[in-house]
Formats: sequence, structure tokens, C-alpha cells
Amino acid sequence: MSESDGAAAGGGGREGVSDVVTKLGSRSVAETASLFTQLLIGKGLKIFTVIDQSAEARLVGKQLRETILIVFGNPAVGTPVMDAAPLSALDLPLKVLVWSDEGQTKVSYVSPDALASRYHLGAELVANLRGIDALTDALVAG
Repeated sequence: MSESDGAAAGGGGREGVSDVVTKLGSRSVAETASLFTQLLIGKGLKIFTVIDQSAEARLVGKQLRETILIVFGNPAVGTPVMDAAPLSALDLPLKVLVWSDEGQTKVSYVSPDALASRYHLGAELVANLRGIDALTDALVAG
């Protein structure tokens, strides 16, 4: 199951936002994040960082729903995108947010089509970003 409306995905209540894709997961946030990093390693992708944002919140005495951000990519395919559209480096490397919404694990990311539109990317360059769809499909399957 997938949502593409940013408001439905916790996108701050803006109606009609369609740049964020959210998929429902059947595992816990921690299990989902761990599985995703394993998938990335198995595909030979680089994991730049994993940020447990809820753990960081606890360190400063705050509470935050389970929220883990995974920053990853492949410099061989991301570099041509950033070369063609330097400001795309604001969105690259790619990011996947694994989070809990009232007990439901969700996997969210900015859609490749939104990035293509935002940075005026041609079909060949946006194809470099489309792998995130298949990776997250595999992540939430079963």
C-alpha cells in the first residue's frame, strides 16, 4: 500500500502535496530500518549515514515517535544528476525515512518525479533516481 499525498503522509497538512511517497510496512521501525540497510549493502549502494532521530531527541530530554533517517546512494549515478543540476545536491544523496505513525510503520521518500520536476531533469537523469521505488517496494513486501 502506498500514499503519495504529503498531507496524508504527515506532510504538515498541505493539501495536494504529491512529492512524498509513503509506503506501509509490516515490521517494526527498527526492523524495517535494519532490513533496508541490509538491502542497500546487498545492492552495493553506499550508506552515508543512519540517523535515529528519536534517540537524538531523547538525548536532549525530548520525545519523538520512532523516526530513523537513512541517507544512501551511488555516487556513480548521483554525480551526473548533481553535475547537471547543482542544487539537486540539496536532495541528494537519497533519503528514506522509516517512522511510526500511531504504531504503523511507514517508509517515506521524495519521489523521483518530484525531484525531476524540481530540478528540470531529463529522462536519463531521473532514471538514475528511480531505483528507490523498487528498493522500497522490496522493503515493504511481506
